Amino acid sequence: MPTPKSPPPSRSTSPPPAADPPASPRQGAALAGRLLDWYDRHARALPWRAPPGVRPDPYHVWLSEVMLQQTTVATVGRYFARFLKRWPTVAALAAAERDAVLAEWAGLGYYARARNLHACAQAVVRDHGGRFPDTEAGLKALPGIGDYTAAAIAAIAFDRPATILDGNVERVIARLHRVDAPLPGAKRALKELAARITPQDRPGDYAQAIMDLGATVCTPTRPQCLLCPWRPECAAHAAGDMGRYPVKAPKRPKPVRRALAFWIEAEGAVLLRRRPDRGLLGGMLEIPSSAWVEAGRATLTKPGEDPDWRADAPELIAQAPVAPTPGASGASGVSFVLLPDRVRHTFTHFHLELAVARLALDRRPAVDDALWWPLDTLGQAGLPTVMRKVAAHAGHPAPAAQQSPGG
Repeated sequence: MPTPKSPPPSRSTSPPPAADPPASPRQGAALAGRLLDWYDRHARALPWRAPPGVRPDPYHVWLSEVMLQQTTVATVGRYFARFLKRWPTVAALAAAERDAVLAEWAGLGYYARARNLHACAQAVVRDHGGRFPDTEAGLKALPGIGDYTAAAIAAIAFDRPATILDGNVERVIARLHRVDAPLPGAKRALKELAARITPQDRPGDYAQAIMDLGATVCTPTRPQCLLCPWRPECAAHAAGDMGRYPVKAPKRPKPVRRALAFWIEAEGAVLLRRRPDRGLLGGMLEIPSSAWVEAGRATLTKPGEDPDWRADAPELIAQAPVAPTPGASGASGVSFVLLPDRVRHTFTHFHLELAVARLALDRRPAVDDALWWPLDTLGQAGLPTVMRKVAAHAGHPAPAAQQSPGG
């Protein structure tokens, strides 16, 4: 009887093991030194960066770092310039009206940052004589400053050897070591690996260098590995799977919330109200709406596709801040007119659909917890982006960059 043939050896489909991390002080110093040499030749010129040999202004560093949270460099540039022109010092910002700060911030999103920005400026002036603390611990005690922002300010403004970890740095370190643990759970491990390289000499330049490396060379797609000063040590480059890193946990589908926005005009003005200080868009002016109710399924739909949600339902109209006169048209009275289509906007954790109902009144009635804003200066109201979309949908665009008279 013939001997059965042995099956061919199976080919492993698992990725090759990661390279040993540069754990020794000598290896970390070599990486830092090579990155600083690269930075001296290729540093980005950014509005908030001090020229070589000039100590950075902590106010500029703090302002830029807060603005750059969840926002691109290209977008932040013009806002940074406007803020500095209007409030050139932390004392000037602290003395500003909060509404003015919120209005100037309009369009940057994540509006809790603006409220914390103002509160932080006031704390620096009130509790620290107008000077920012120069340690991570001292900085983290201020409103709106977390681990990353404290480390960035301590390093860049005060040359402290603080380890920063933003999205760019996460990507660089994850690829350097081929870290298979998914984000966000891998953040602690990535910071520990990054700390092995953070130098005692020129830590501020190093912090900006590693951010620049991630932003310009070790990019999310099509990284420019041939230009990278860390290519010889990069485990992901050696394995040829740079695009796999950083590994991210699967995202949950975002739910959809729906509401009816009430565009109410009278005598050349529109009715606005202020949102509560706490929560989403806290303290911002808004166009009134019904409650934002989560839909039954997590996909955006076109008008009429969702039989369970009707924009003209009586219980939604009943939430309007002004009750229309009974009657559909003509002399018998006025009523809300539902505009076609819907306004769509995406927040961090959910999508929002707003149907818009318009009501035109001859006179401005007094409305509790609301105000009438002239339509010809609507750009000065500092409406958040979603509300500017509603205004545009109603035929009244409100540019975000318009400033109020007198600064």
